[in-house]
Amino acid sequence: MSGHSKWHNIQAKKGKNDAKRGKIFTKLGKELAIAAKAGGSNVESNSKLRDVIAKAKANNMPQDTITRAIKKGAGEMDGVNYEEIVYEGYGPCGVAFVVNALTDNKNRTASSVRTAFSRHGGNLGANGCVGWMFQQKGQIVIEKKDEMDEDEIMMEALDAGAEDFQSLEEVFEIITIPQDFSSVRENLEEKGYEFISAQVTMIPDNTVSVNMEDAAKVQRLIDKLEDDDDVQDVYHNAEFPDEFEE
Repeated sequence: MSGHSKWHNIQAKKGKNDAKRGKIFTKLGKELAIAAKAGGSNVESNSKLRDVIAKAKANNMPQDTITRAIKKGAGEMDGVNYEEIVYEGYGPCGVAFVVNALTDNKNRTASSVRTAFSRHGGNLGANGCVGWMFQQKGQIVIEKKDEMDEDEIMMEALDAGAEDFQSLEEVFEIITIPQDFSSVRENLEEKGYEFISAQVTMIPDNTVSVNMEDAAKVQRLIDKLEDDDDVQDVYHNAEFPDEFEE
């Protein structure tokens, strides 16, 4: 899983989230609605909903906005029915992409995603063409602070069931298998840790190193996909140069 955990990638994504707060809230609202629709609005019995709420809080989503999205999903308020779709393909330089979408119009979303790939040096492929290159993992990112003890956090994470722990430049990254993500996240949350991000994600088995020029091309495709309101998550296996500024 080398290359997936570089701090500058995590930092850049956080920076983009800060800059696109309204769009992020819209996408998180869809996730909350889907989770509530599938498992009900009771957070005690719906672990998926608890996970999405944690993700929303990590992105500073207001509590009333979270509550409203849950009510829509549970049918307590008028809402839209969304369908989950996964797209796979290749971007510039042979970079593999997996794109998760939530949409109320499959034709619109498919057209938008296909156009984004074709206009930015990529090709949309059939389901399964690149998905095998990624593993679904739980990922928890904690910002380092002076008072934190690395060994203590590592032991607490591993004792809670984490699969891997890494100390990066400015953060600690904790990896879990998907089934253990909720329990590890909740255990660390109970101990008072706050997360930069906490979600089930797709981590590439291997990465593709790109130079500065190609990194810019790949980033333009990522930005175009993430700017689509129907696209929830964009995963790729590009490894950008350390000096590349998002």
